[in-house]
Amino acid sequence: MTHILIIGGYGNFGQHIARRLSKDQNISLTIAGRSAEKAKSFAESIGASSIALDIEKDFEEALLTKKPDVVIHTSGPFQNQGYAVAEACIRHKSHYIDLADGREFVAGIQRLDQAARDAGVLVVSGASSVPCLTAAIIDHYLPQFGKLESIDYGIATAQRTNPGRATTAAILDYAGKPFTTLEDGAQKQIYGWQNLTSRKYPELGYRLLCNCDVPDLELFPARYKTLKNIRFRAGLEVPLLHMGLWALSWMARIKLFASLKPFASAFYNIGPWFNIFGTDRSGFHMEMKGDSAQGTPLTKIFYIITGAGHGPNIPCIPSILLAQMLAKQDIRRTGATACVDLITLGEYKTALSEYDIRFIEA
Repeated sequence: MTHILIIGGYGNFGQHIARRLSKDQNISLTIAGRSAEKAKSFAESIGASSIALDIEKDFEEALLTKKPDVVIHTSGPFQNQGYAVAEACIRHKSHYIDLADGREFVAGIQRLDQAARDAGVLVVSGASSVPCLTAAIIDHYLPQFGKLESIDYGIATAQRTNPGRATTAAILDYAGKPFTTLEDGAQKQIYGWQNLTSRKYPELGYRLLCNCDVPDLELFPARYKTLKNIRFRAGLEVPLLHMGLWALSWMARIKLFASLKPFASAFYNIGPWFNIFGTDRSGFHMEMKGDSAQGTPLTKIFYIITGAGHGPNIPCIPSILLAQMLAKQDIRRTGATACVDLITLGEYKTALSEYDIRFIEA
């Protein structure tokens, strides 16, 4: 039996992952987090063990006592974390998977590649919607393009699904701050949660969207060499909340605040007050443009529409599938990598088939 330790296992994403893996008879789970009480309560509800864990103080001890085969790290935000957890896993010969969406963090995991290879373990960063799902979608459609030149995509979240404190903190950390994206073949500076726009989604109608910084913006220009334009955006369902964050982003841009991250708890706590104005339905879109193999203009648009509050399952799928592959020894790869080339769009769709999630091509 494969033993998996989930850091942040009683958190927003950790619970989704743990519940799914707890049904796998080849896997035993340990739920880890700073609160021994919360970890124990949730672990008992799914038949798992638990441990109190502060990754900055006693992670090495946890690896020695629990000896996990795989560690899944869900405790963000990752933007300001180093690689201490992954490095400890390598030293103790445990496979490592995280759900990071921090641009530099995910792109930089490659520096651990040789150490992971020497230890015979797999280290994967960004096992989430970005860059795992987004790369899988592009790779699925890429054979239809002679030249892929532009990808414009984004996530429109549901008001009634809890984004988690870490996700909220991550967004606020880069709101109003500069970062680069590929535009007209060159790197251009843009600002987090600005360039306000809207997109009409099937079944959902129009949703507001703003710039987001994600690992794709660092990884995809090298991965898809013909690209000239990449833009990723995200949005909050309730316009008042979305516009409020857009307005706050200007405060960071003009340096009235060094960062909006200190407001994360307040924003997280205020959010549920607006649930009456929102739904449990979220959307994702990716619009790909370029030339076909025959040299004619080609556009492909891919949507994901979710209901019943099932959207948060989407970023959890990569870590679930990778853990199950490792448990079955279906994946023999070692080294450190961003989460691309590991899961196909077909595998993603199959794993999501039990949820109220639809895939639409336009």
